[in-house]
Amino acid sequence: MCVTLFDVFQSVIVPRRVPRGLRMSPWVNRAMWNAWRAYGLRMSDETKREDFLSTYAPFFLVSILMIWVAALIFGYGLMFYGLRVHLEPTPTFGGSLYFAGTTLLTIGYGDIAPRGAPARFLAIFAGATGFATVAIVTSFLFMVFSAFQNREVFVTRLSALAGAPPSGVEILQASAAMHARLGLDELFARGQNWAVTTMETHLAYPILTSFRSNHDYNSWIASLGAVMDAATLLIACVEEADQHQGQARLMYRIGGHLVSDFVSFFGLNREENPGIERDEFERAHLRLTEAGYRTKPADASWEHFSSLRVAYAGPLNALATYWSIPPAQWIGDRSSAKITAHAPRGTS
Repeated sequence: MCVTLFDVFQSVIVPRRVPRGLRMSPWVNRAMWNAWRAYGLRMSDETKREDFLSTYAPFFLVSILMIWVAALIFGYGLMFYGLRVHLEPTPTFGGSLYFAGTTLLTIGYGDIAPRGAPARFLAIFAGATGFATVAIVTSFLFMVFSAFQNREVFVTRLSALAGAPPSGVEILQASAAMHARLGLDELFARGQNWAVTTMETHLAYPILTSFRSNHDYNSWIASLGAVMDAATLLIACVEEADQHQGQARLMYRIGGHLVSDFVSFFGLNREENPGIERDEFERAHLRLTEAGYRTKPADASWEHFSSLRVAYAGPLNALATYWSIPPAQWIGDRSSAKITAHAPRGTS
């Protein structure tokens, strides 16, 4: 019972990341997601697979509430059974669980009643904790869905500019095509605010990471990777990037901080490589040149770009793999011909 109440307090009320320790919800979340993901990946139909994986987060929220309530009922049932001489009529163990459930859920049929002071005090405490737990978790659900919707605003806006899934090259190409290169600073500023908000909310309430985008081929991981790739390409490849260097470098640092913290928090393995081949980079470099950017020589650009991207490519791919995110340019498992065939220009 105390472990359950502590888990509710740490998971819902504490607005920061907390260690797993004796808390049950992180372990339940990890075990459930591993099983859910393994079953989903067996589905050959891409649409059915995405629909199935997208139901995990809401299902977990309902399940963990039921687990918390069941654990509290069991804990109070044990205590009421120990105090059964103070209950009338004297219940069996099953009757003690029944009385704990009706008290915790404030149903109160009255067929079993506390007569002694210890049982009366415990009944009041059980009713109070049951009411508080349901009220707190209900507020938590509203907060979680609000944070999810706020995250998706930037994801949807970015897809309008860079396609779905988004691409760092596409961001720069589209900005050049719309003669909006000066708007890159604003885009990076929005990306920084979005990344910071995502980092704070998703580390404090990790179930948010499992919520998938409402739109096909979109994801918050792909959006983060696209903005970071755009910033890295701008820093490494474009001659006239000096006017955007400040915002681009800040986006690079904040995004790197986010992916590093997430990989560490979820205990994922990372690879120390840029995540792309030289010929993929050269095609992107050519596209930027054709879009009208004054690009640096390809050899020097590749050296700089690969040295910058190695810091976040591995963590991003680890996150994409863990959540089975549809692949985007240079992010995730891009071997799926089906997903690639539906992807817009700018994706591999």
